[in-house]
Amino acid sequence: MRVITDPAVLAGYLSDASNTHGHADGLLRPGDVTEVAEIVRHCQDNGIPLTVTAARTSTTGGPVPEGGWLLSLEKLCAIESIGEKRARAQAGVLLGELQTEIEATGRMFPPDPTSRNECTLGGAIACNASGARSFAYGSIRSWVVEVEAVLPTGEVVTADRSTPIPEGWTSPAWLQPKVKSATGYVPTDNLLDLLIGSEGTLGIVTAATLRLTTLPNEVFSVLAFFPSVEAGLECVESARFDEHARPRCIEWYDCHSLDLVRERVPDIPAGAVAAVWCEQETGDAEADMEVWFERLEASGALVDDTLFADDEPGLERLRAVRHAVPAGVNDIVTGNGMPKVGTDFAVPDEHLAEMMAAYDAVEIRHVLFGHVGDNHLHLNLLPADEAELAEAWAIWRNLYALALSFGGTLSAEHGVGKLKRRYLEQMVGGDTYAAFKLLKSQADPAWILGRGTLLDPDV
Repeated sequence: MRVITDPAVLAGYLSDASNTHGHADGLLRPGDVTEVAEIVRHCQDNGIPLTVTAARTSTTGGPVPEGGWLLSLEKLCAIESIGEKRARAQAGVLLGELQTEIEATGRMFPPDPTSRNECTLGGAIACNASGARSFAYGSIRSWVVEVEAVLPTGEVVTADRSTPIPEGWTSPAWLQPKVKSATGYVPTDNLLDLLIGSEGTLGIVTAATLRLTTLPNEVFSVLAFFPSVEAGLECVESARFDEHARPRCIEWYDCHSLDLVRERVPDIPAGAVAAVWCEQETGDAEADMEVWFERLEASGALVDDTLFADDEPGLERLRAVRHAVPAGVNDIVTGNGMPKVGTDFAVPDEHLAEMMAAYDAVEIRHVLFGHVGDNHLHLNLLPADEAELAEAWAIWRNLYALALSFGGTLSAEHGVGKLKRRYLEQMVGGDTYAAFKLLKSQADPAWILGRGTLLDPDV
């Protein structure tokens, strides 16, 4: 295949949403899995590092190359089939496009990352993405039943949960934190689960078969505002432990998030310092909304300002709030011309309030939002210059140490990538980190695939 070396073309593939920039000697855009395999074999034979790039919505620098070649799967974008229980699509299809096609048949593929309309299926599988609905439905791992993948040798395999790990590979046995996590190689006895979340370091997913569920007939949405953080957290606790009216997602927005939303969405009350957004599947919207009014009154919410929606235009209007926050953050990052420094930690239930207090105490410009139902919030530190960037990383390290002391995780949904690889050993320990590196060396002795992602290179 022709290797694209035009700097003007390459420039569009050398960064991701973290505003991290890299360099590469060439770009390849294969049209099918056979060509992917040929490229991988060529790179192995010639010692050329190969970084897989998808839609570059990553916030961790994973698809940003540190030399070698780039492999884009953008041409592998076909939706191959949608049935009652399963759907199959190539890795380069946009996740939101696939979900729209599935929902048109009355079925649903639940994983719901914020970037669903910009990220690809393969990229989401590579980092075990999740999103807001993971509170009810879990991460994408729970919904992938089979993948087609190219291993570092160039071998094309089909893997499900009956497929053993290849001979000569060892699966690290380690105790994962008891929180939502997308960090490191998962301890497993099958190749499918080992590939999911491996961030393109053990294989390249080229297609996947997905498990579907019923599209709910009724969904309503609540955007509630609070005069204090404590009142908002009281509402969160009430919502996530309610057996009868439990939302499928519970999202948090701090006062800085609401400032960004006010620039794009009207009706945000001036007295609000925090907000909680929820979606709930329901068979009796009127009764469930009554439960919500009682819950909001009990927690001290600004009840008169609460926004409810139970039709598609209303639901989309409230979802726009969710998307306005990261969009506003990206505008600030672009204006500053500096990378943002973001947390992706999750902690156990009993430590949520302490973790949020630590986030709130940060003095550098920041925005806090995310999946509070899973105790998984994104603190976006927004440095304006190099000095503040160094300060932001110092703050990040202190918060990471705190999260680990609570039994938390380095990454709950974004993966480790390149930006956070130096901190992985701190979480998993020296023995487990060594086991990760051994597995990588067994699968890919020259460290061709995704060199520098997840692990410090051994070459």
